[in-house]
Amino acid sequence: INCDVCLPECPNDAIWYDPKLVDFYVIDGDKCTECVGHFDTPQCVEVCPVDCIVPDPDNIENAKELKIKADNLNRDEF
Repeated sequence: INCDVCLPECPNDAIWYDPKLVDFYVIDGDKCTECVGHFDTPQCVEVCPVDCIVPDPDNIENAKELKIKADNLNRDEF
């Protein structure tokens, strides 16, 4: 669905939508940290009304990798 409830919940701006490119919301794996460093659980999953957010089997990261990515993303903000 294209309800956009997840969009404002992402602390890393990893969710985007461009109807000219795709017809649904996309999560950028380079920016997604599963909310590590911000929340205890991925906020997009928490607010999704239809459970359409699923892990990418080709991009599985452990907690340590996600924390490093989060630290690097946050460092770039300053």
